[in-house]
Amino acid sequence: MTWFSLAFNSNVLDACPYGGEAADLLNPEGLSKAKKEITSWPGFAPTCLIALPKLAEKTGVASIFYKDEGSRFGLGSFKPLGGAYAVSVAIAKEVERQSGIYPTSSQLIGGEFRKTTEQITVCAATDGNHGRAVAWGARMFGACCVIFINEAVTKGRENAIASYGAHVERIAGSYDDAVRAAQERADQEGWFVIADTSDGSIIEAPRNVMQGYALMADEAIQQLPSSIGPSHVFLQAGVGGMAAANCAQFWQAYGADRPMIILVEPKQCASWDASLQVGQPVEITGDIDSVMAGLSCGEVSMLAWPILRDCADAMIAIEDEAAIAAMQLLADAPYGDIPVVAGESGVGGLAGFLAVAQDDEARHKLGINSDSHIMLFGTEGDTDPVAYQQYVGRSADEVRHAALDFNEDSK
Repeated sequence: MTWFSLAFNSNVLDACPYGGEAADLLNPEGLSKAKKEITSWPGFAPTCLIALPKLAEKTGVASIFYKDEGSRFGLGSFKPLGGAYAVSVAIAKEVERQSGIYPTSSQLIGGEFRKTTEQITVCAATDGNHGRAVAWGARMFGACCVIFINEAVTKGRENAIASYGAHVERIAGSYDDAVRAAQERADQEGWFVIADTSDGSIIEAPRNVMQGYALMADEAIQQLPSSIGPSHVFLQAGVGGMAAANCAQFWQAYGADRPMIILVEPKQCASWDASLQVGQPVEITGDIDSVMAGLSCGEVSMLAWPILRDCADAMIAIEDEAAIAAMQLLADAPYGDIPVVAGESGVGGLAGFLAVAQDDEARHKLGINSDSHIMLFGTEGDTDPVAYQQYVGRSADEVRHAALDFNEDSK
C-alpha cells in the first residue's frame, strides 16, 4: 500500500457562500474577461473530460472524471491559460501606456504594435511548464522573454522553453530561489514579471494567471453530465495558484453545496499541509526536489492563501513513487478504460485519490463511498518525453496509439 499522510484544515468555511477576499481576487467578471481573450487565440479548443468508469468500479466509487490538459494549445499542459493570458494583459497595458490604444490580441499577433512590443521583456521563474507558457505567449504577442530555472529542471524542459525563443538562465537552488532571482533581475532591468506565485507585494500578474487557470474548471463544470455534481475534487497544490483557481470556480458554481476539496503534494515539500494545519503560511526548506517537479515548492502563494485557507478541506502528502504509479496506471489502463498520457506533475490528484481509496480509515474520514463522484485534473501530458518514457516504460506516442485503438474498438 502506498505511503501517504492525511490531514484536515480546521480553518475551512463550511457551507458558506463564495465571497470576501476570494471574490475580490477571482470572480465572474474576471473569468468572463479571461475567457473572451483566451478563446480568441489561434488553436483554442476545450480539452477533453475523460470518464474512467472501470477505475471507478475498481476503487468503489460512482464515477471518476479526468480533465486531460495534455493537448492545451499544443504545449502539453494547462499553463498557457494562466501564463500566456497574464503576458497578453501586461503587454497590452504597456502598449496602451505608450500609445493610448489598448490593442486586441489579433492586433498584437498581427504585429501592428511590433515596434513597441519588441522593446518589452517579460520574465518568469519556472520548473518547466509555466516558463514554456510565458515564452509561448511572449513570442505570440511579439515581446522578448527571459526565463529563470533552478538546477533541478531537466535539460529537456529547458530546451522546450528555449524553443519558443526565450533566453533561459539556470540558477543554483530551488524553485523559490529562481522566483527571487527573476524578481531581482526584473527590478534592475525594467522587465515585467509574469509570476504564478506571490509574496503579497505583487498582485496583478499572478492574479491574472490564476484567473486564466479558472477557465479549466469552468470547462469541466460545463462538460460534466447534468445529473452529476462532483463530491470530491483532488487538486495537486504546488504554490497553490491552480488549486485556488479551481477551488474558487467550484465554490462559485455550487455554492454551499460545493464538493470537498483535497490538496495533494509531495511529502518533502508539503507546504500547504504544514500551513493549513497551523493556520498561517509555513516555509518548507531543505531538499524539496521531487519527481513532481511542478509541485516542488516550499512557499505558498499569498494570493492563493485566502482561497485555500477557507476552501481546502483536506491535505494529502504522497511519495514520488505514487505519482509514477499513477502515470503507469493511466497509460496501461489495466481495468479497461481508455489509455491516457499524463506527466509526473499532472497526476498528483489521481495519486492522492488512489492512496486514500485503498485505506478504509481515510475513505471514512473523507466520506468516499459508492455514491462518490471524483473529479481530477490531469494538468500535464508528456511535457518531458524522455522522462515520460523512463517512468512509464514506453513512449507517449505508443500510449496515444493505444488510445486510438481503444476508440476504434469502442465504435
